[in-house]
Amino acid sequence: MVITWYGQACFKIQSGPLSLIIDPFEQKIGLTPPKIEAQLVLVTHDHYDHNNIATVKGNPFVVDGPGEFEYQGVRILGVPSFHDNVEGKERGLNTIYAMDIEGMRLVHLGDIGQDKLIDEQIEALGTVNILLVPVGGVFTVNAEHAIEIVNQVGPQLVIPMHYKVKGLKVELEDASAFLKEIGHPDAAPQDKLTVKKKDLPEERTDVVVMKV
Repeated sequence: MVITWYGQACFKIQSGPLSLIIDPFEQKIGLTPPKIEAQLVLVTHDHYDHNNIATVKGNPFVVDGPGEFEYQGVRILGVPSFHDNVEGKERGLNTIYAMDIEGMRLVHLGDIGQDKLIDEQIEALGTVNILLVPVGGVFTVNAEHAIEIVNQVGPQLVIPMHYKVKGLKVELEDASAFLKEIGHPDAAPQDKLTVKKKDLPEERTDVVVMKV
C-alpha cells in the first residue's frame, strides 16, 4: 500500500492497480487539487474542502456516508460521527471510514469534532493498524483531543492531517503541538509512504508526517 497526502484530509491510497481518493478539496482553500484518476472516492462530509469529486478523473465509485461497502476487494465501513462536540448542531455530521486493504485496517477520521470517540464507534472500528487523524483544531479536534482519540484507538501507525501548511487559506493550527505531545517533535516529513503489514510496529505507535 502506498499513501500520498495532498493537504487537508485528502489522501491517495494505492493498492496494486486500485487508486482510492479520500476527501478531495476545491482550489479555493489555497492548495492545488490533485488531478488524478481513481476508481474509488470516499467523502467524509459535504464541505468544499472535502467533497470536490469533480476533480477526480475517470468514473469512480463514490462513497459519501455511513454503511458497509465493498469494491474490488476493498471492504469499507462508514461509521457515523459528528463534526463538532454538540452532536452536529454547529457543523453537522461526519463519516469515519475504516478500510480493509492488504490485510491492514486503515481508518480516516475525516473532520471529527468530538473530543473523544464513543464506545459504539470504538467497537465498530475494531483493531486499527493505521490512523489518519486531524490535529489542526478550529474546525475539528485539536492536538490534545487528537492524542486522546489515538489512545482510544491504539493504532500501530498514526498520520496527522488537516493542519496548517504553506499556502493553505483555511485558518488551522500547525502540527507541532500534536507531534510534541505524542513524542515525535522532530519527525521528518515524507513524500510518500509505502506500508506493508509485516513492517508495522508490534508494541508501539509510530508517527509519520507527510509532505504536501
